[in-house]
Amino acid sequence: MKPSLLNDTIFENITNSNGQFTNHFHNTYTIGLTHDGMFKSIHEHKATLAYQYSTRVINPGEVHCGDSHAWQYTNFYPSVELLSSLYEQMYGEKKMPIFEKHIIQDEVLYKLLVSFFRSVYAHEATMLCESKLIDALSYLITHYTRLATPYPLTCKAKNTMSMVVEYIHEHLESEISLDDLSEAAMVSKYHFLRLFKDYMGLTPHQYIIAERIHKAKELVLEGAPLSLAGLHAGFSDQSHFIRSFRKIYGYSPKTLLQKSNFILYK
Repeated sequence: MKPSLLNDTIFENITNSNGQFTNHFHNTYTIGLTHDGMFKSIHEHKATLAYQYSTRVINPGEVHCGDSHAWQYTNFYPSVELLSSLYEQMYGEKKMPIFEKHIIQDEVLYKLLVSFFRSVYAHEATMLCESKLIDALSYLITHYTRLATPYPLTCKAKNTMSMVVEYIHEHLESEISLDDLSEAAMVSKYHFLRLFKDYMGLTPHQYIIAERIHKAKELVLEGAPLSLAGLHAGFSDQSHFIRSFRKIYGYSPKTLLQKSNFILYK
């Protein structure tokens, strides 16, 4: 039985990326390695260059974009639950680690993650993959955690924007209008646009597109045809789906069909 905390975790290995990535975010962490080439990462309104043998870390919800040049990289997207559970095992309290550095030049960390990625892509024994995962992430947590926040969040009250986000997730496959969202927020459209951008760091349209792309990517990796994945994620126009996907991930959704480079861990 494979480690349950890695279930539904996406891995990607890209050998040559050239192009721009538009503003987007992930609900998971992003942890990746630059093996070759260069990536100009714009993260939290600051541009940083990622070169060979560096590690790239993005906390959940942080908006980022960038520009790649002959970039060869491997990423995986561990859940908040995975990192918080490991933090609890290390320190005795369940908290969500927030990492201080975005681009980390650390040979030890790089080698630990390379070893873990190789185990996953080689479909090695569960115990070996899990051991290497713990070695790499515990090193990352120990050396680069800026602070740790309570997890799960103890506040039960839903604020206006969190209710809007929930509405978007429930209606992702449908046409969502600005009227729908401002009514859910119980404010005018003018105020809603300002509040949402301040809260999420993205416009409502950018957020909806990003969520639909994330859903479509998971559907393809689960075996759904490209045409149906886009449709079931809320894209009525296939060309719009392909253009939007490329803007966020830097490659075409057809690339996902190269099964040797992409893993949805089960």
